[in-house]
Amino acid sequence: LLKLINGVMRPDEGRILTRGRIAGLIATGAGFHPQLSGRDNLYLNGAILGMSEPEIKRKFDEIVDFADIGKFLDTPVSHYSSGMFARLGFAIAIHVDADIFLADEVLAVGDKPFKKKCMAKMQEIRQQGTTIFYVSHASSSVRAMCDRVLVLESGHLNFDGDVEQGIHYLQYDDDEETKEALADGELGADV
Repeated sequence: LLKLINGVMRPDEGRILTRGRIAGLIATGAGFHPQLSGRDNLYLNGAILGMSEPEIKRKFDEIVDFADIGKFLDTPVSHYSSGMFARLGFAIAIHVDADIFLADEVLAVGDKPFKKKCMAKMQEIRQQGTTIFYVSHASSSVRAMCDRVLVLESGHLNFDGDVEQGIHYLQYDDDEETKEALADGELGADV
């Protein structure tokens, strides 16, 4: 669904109508070239996500600071750990000025401090009025990020409504692990 909304795929039937600039994290680091450095991939991926070169240059330091990959910025991304790869991909995508932001379980990567930083940045974007289309099975992060829940099953919309009712519909509301994750700040962990 996120690929359809983002225009990466076309629907078999019907149509997808969107308005405004769309950015997001369908596959963190999609479009990265393994032989290029993190720096080069930052420019490449930023361009793929619709950022102009002046926009990338203006946001470069902020993106690098957010990714927190330090001295590895000039290392080919093929040498990155999956966490470093995800950090850089998330940092680029989250800095795209978009009207709609697509996120697919992105907060499930990285250590606790990075997850908290991601959640805070997503909340900041949400408060700016950006529409966030967030796909997750983690009820704690859905509670934190969403105003509305859609439940798709076998390609059909089976629920559209209140967050708590959606979580109850999925029978995720009695999950003690979810409550513990929320208390610990692990908002992206699968439950």
